[in-house]
This record gives sequence, C-alpha cells and structure tokens, in this order.
Amino acid sequence: MADATLITLLTVAAFFFFVVGTPLMLIIGLWVIGMQLIFDFPLANVGSSMFEGLNSFALLAAPLFILTGDLISAGGIARRMTDFALAILGSIRGGLGMASLAACGMFAAISGSNSATTATIGSITYPTMVKQGYDKNFSAATAAAGGTVGIIIPPSILFIVYGYLISLPISELFLAGIVPGILMVISMMAACWWMSKRKGYGEIIAFEFKTVRDTAPGASIGLIAIFIVLWGIYTGVFSPTEASAVTVVYCLLAGLLVTRETKWRALPSIFLRSATIIGIIVPLVAVSIMMQQILAVIGAKEFIEGVLVNLGGYYTILFVMMGMVLAAGTILESVPNTIILAPILAPIAATIGVDPFHFAVVFLIGDAIGFITPPYGLNLYVASGITGLPYFQIVRQVIPYLISLLVIWTIVAIVPDLSTWLVQFAGLGGAGSVQN
Repeated sequence: MADATLITLLTVAAFFFFVVGTPLMLIIGLWVIGMQLIFDFPLANVGSSMFEGLNSFALLAAPLFILTGDLISAGGIARRMTDFALAILGSIRGGLGMASLAACGMFAAISGSNSATTATIGSITYPTMVKQGYDKNFSAATAAAGGTVGIIIPPSILFIVYGYLISLPISELFLAGIVPGILMVISMMAACWWMSKRKGYGEIIAFEFKTVRDTAPGASIGLIAIFIVLWGIYTGVFSPTEASAVTVVYCLLAGLLVTRETKWRALPSIFLRSATIIGIIVPLVAVSIMMQQILAVIGAKEFIEGVLVNLGGYYTILFVMMGMVLAAGTILESVPNTIILAPILAPIAATIGVDPFHFAVVFLIGDAIGFITPPYGLNLYVASGITGLPYFQIVRQVIPYLISLLVIWTIVAIVPDLSTWLVQFAGLGGAGSVQN
C-alpha cells in the first residue's frame, strides 16, 4: 500500500479518536509512532528526541509559575487584590464586575495561567456579584472572560511554550504581551460597564479613600510579586526561569508568614494540584517535538505556505492565519493548538514580513479567545464547574466580552507597535536567548 494511503488512513483514525474523546496526547503520540513506522524510522528516535526536546532550562519556568498561581490562591493574596480593585471601581456602575476583570489581570501577572485565573477570581467574585444583583450567567461569563488574559499578560506559560517551540527569547515575548494584555482587560471592563448600565447590574458603592487605603497593603503583597518578576528579568538580575523560582519562594513565605492563610498541612495538596496541571502540558510538548519532525518530512509547512501565499497580500494572509488559530481554538486547548500550529504558521508569517514578536502576540490572543469560544471554550467549562451553571447558558452571556476581545485582536494585528514597542524601547529586539 502506498505511503500516501497509509498516511491518510492514519490521520483519519487519529481524527476519529479525537471525535470520540481520546486524550490528545495519546492521539498525537500514536500518530507520531505510526508515521515513524510508515517512513521506517527507528523507534528509538522517539524516546531520545522527546527527552532531548524537554531537556531545557527554559521549560522549568512553566511548572513554577503554575505553582505560583496555586500559592497566591491558597494564601489569600488573590482575594486581597480583588478587594483593592473593588475599592477603586465600586463607585462605577458594574464596578464589581470590572473589579473582577482587573483582579484577573493582576492575578495573570503572577500566575500565567488562564484556567487558574478563572477558577480563583471567579470563586471569589461570583457569589458577591450574584448578591449584588448581577445575572448569574453574566457573573460566570465575566470570570470566564477575565481568565483569557492569563496567557497574555506576563509571565505567561503559553509564551514560554511558544518561545521554546519557535526559538524566541522568552523575556522579549513577555514584554510584547504587556500592552495587548492591558488593552484586553480595558476592553472587557468597557463591555462589563456597558452591559451593567444597560441591565442595571450591581450596586453603586460610594468611593472612600479609607477603604482604598485599608485594602492597599493586602494588594501590595501581590503587586510586589509582579514587581519581582518584571524587575528581576528586565534588569538582568535573573532569567525568567529564575524569576519563577524566586516568585514561588516569595508567595510561599507571604502565605505562611504574612497572610498566614497557607497552612503547612495543605502544601502537599497544593504541590500535587500544580504537578497535575504540568503533567498534562509537558507530555504534549514532548510529543509535539516529534510531530514537528514528521510534518517537516511530509512537507506540511511548505504546502500550507504555498496555499496562503497565493491568497493575496500581507493582511489577507495574516487574517487567514488568525482565522485558522481561532478555528482551531474552538476545538483544541491552548497548548496543543500552539504546539501544532505555531511551528507551521510562525515561519510563514516571517516570510511575509510579520515581526516575530508581533505574530506571537497575535497568535496567542487568538488562542486566548478560544478559551471562551464554543464548542470547547475551556474557561466556560471552568466557570460552569465553579458556579454549577449550565455551560450553554454562560455561552450566551459571554458574547459581549467575545466581541470586545475580537475588536482588540484586530487592532493589535493592524498596529504592530502595540506588541513591539516595549521590546524596542527596552533595547532587546531579539538579542536574548530562548534558554532563559
């Protein structure tokens, strides 16, 4: 039987397993092994390539930032940041919802995880939003939408994975995500204000400087963690990986000694929860390395590049690639979406003149929007899980946030300086190394 026929049958079988709900890591792994057999490659190459691919100092940052998110949640730091945001925004119609979104931005600037952002901030703000007269489904949708910035505002676990796969310096990628991440938060806050004003959601809480003053010390614990990460990386005191380790120690000590909400007996479960998440991500990265090799052998990148280049000019190709990312994001989680498409699309973007840092941000914003786009929409499932509300009821209420994010995504795509200005201002411009 011809190789082309075998490849087609293997790919169809992989798609069937995906449809019936087989774990994606198993699907990709079986596809890779099958392709190895079809091309008569030694199977020993699978193990060695996966090991060497994961043997990277830069990848150590991912589990450490995930652990940071769990520590600031357990230590009550996230709740203190939410209280501070509410003290500032509570006097505005929809202030609690806007405070929830602002808290998501601050949490994301420490943890780098979308689902952790939704779960943590949603658990804190959802009951209060319902008590203040917000629609239950809108309250859940607010938490789901706020979590999208978890992979854009640095530190970002997805930026670490993307930088590793595309060989881009992680510190510069973090810088590129700051302005677009802030714009995403602002756009969602505007959508929340508009919906709240239109529907009469929430209570107006009189602004009191005393409340801001009283909540500021608690929020400063989290803000110091953000400062440690950014200051350490961009002054050269330590690399992103070292920054993640320092932040873990800081958040652990803050929870144990300052807030005193982190209990010694709870530490094993906190570490286990973080390990469970990274145990899902790392095997996917490992098999993706082999997948990239196979795709290179069969000429997948060249084929897709040939199709895209014939479509037209710069913006036509860029928007088609954005459509591919968003379409994949509706059915795939962010990590497999990144490891499958980024190595294919990033080189194509470079050939048409798209700045690599600009395309990284554009790619990952599309990935982030997929978190609240059915039928997959991981954040929608997380919000459903923490609130007990039906998934599709939340979907209807997330539409205003989805529109606001699509608008910002388009603006970021059209204006590259929003992604590249800080990188150029810092004088980095790609001079770093992915081995951070």
